[in-house]
Amino acid sequence: MLRKLFAWLQKYERHLSVLATLGGFGIDQVFFGRIDITRTQVLLAAYTLITFVSILLYHWFEERAQEGKPRPRWRSLLPIITQFMLGGYWSAFFFFYGHSAALPASWPFLLLILVMLIGNEYFAKYHSRLVFASVLYFFALYSYAIFEVPIVVGKMGTAVFLLSSLVAVGAFALFTTLLRVLGHRRFKKDIWRIRVGAFVVLALMGTFYFTNILPPLPLSVKAAGVYHSVWRVPGDYLAAAEPEPWTVRYLGATPTLHVVPNESLYAYTEVFAPTALTTTIVHEWQRYATSTNAWQTVAAVSYPIVGGRDGGYRGYTAKANITPGRYRVNVKTIDGRLIARIPFTVEAAATTTLETIALP
Repeated sequence: MLRKLFAWLQKYERHLSVLATLGGFGIDQVFFGRIDITRTQVLLAAYTLITFVSILLYHWFEERAQEGKPRPRWRSLLPIITQFMLGGYWSAFFFFYGHSAALPASWPFLLLILVMLIGNEYFAKYHSRLVFASVLYFFALYSYAIFEVPIVVGKMGTAVFLLSSLVAVGAFALFTTLLRVLGHRRFKKDIWRIRVGAFVVLALMGTFYFTNILPPLPLSVKAAGVYHSVWRVPGDYLAAAEPEPWTVRYLGATPTLHVVPNESLYAYTEVFAPTALTTTIVHEWQRYATSTNAWQTVAAVSYPIVGGRDGGYRGYTAKANITPGRYRVNVKTIDGRLIARIPFTVEAAATTTLETIALP
């Protein structure tokens, strides 16, 4: 019975690999919610541990085979398990990084994750190869550590990113040490390719971070807008806003605000952060200068936020004496990574029709 089962598994390995990828993606969509809730943390930890064990076991069995020792039939399941777990990783990263990313800045990293997710099926035959599986695992470890460490320490910034790098490198060092112990000959043959691959991943992620391409997980903007006025009432925020045209409401067109002379405008944001995480948010007000064809910063206002609220930490900043032109407000982390961008156009008006709305 078992012999027939494992023969069937080998015959339909490609089809099972596809199901493994789809299964990992489906589980993520069902279980993932907030990045800091228990079920999300447990699932990501399970991906980490099971991938760790499956690659090591397969490597150990292949090493034993070179010594003339028998390999268990079920070893053929291990590359499929590895693919399933990595597929879960890629879909989780695309889900969370996608919610955190501002596309104008972060699209290269999201494209890379999307290629990993879609290509996971076509890489099926390579998951049994030590170098390929090990380098992919390091990339997954690093991407995981980048948002997990800030959740644990409750802070963000360059120092925390460097700590995340050390955690990922340390975990991978443990992984490669066990690889060497369990299969010295195979590991010795591949060690330099594994090291070069891991170094490329390390350099790539560092480049993404310091060029502000890497999305600022675990932060994400839940709501954002520019209004004529914003004020706080007990338990809520209200705003004075112009009626939105359907093109703005449903198609996402850039809104136009009509201002009277010497009027101020207000940028409002709701930024989600995990419980106990504290950091600083910056609203960078910019105006497009037609004389230089470039964006010029006209104001930058920062304020601290505290995580924990499902809808996000609510806050606003104001810019006085707004003149007609094209504007945008860049919502950034304190270390300069873009969380969201709010574009709008300002036109002069003698009067403006406004309505009071409750903000999310």
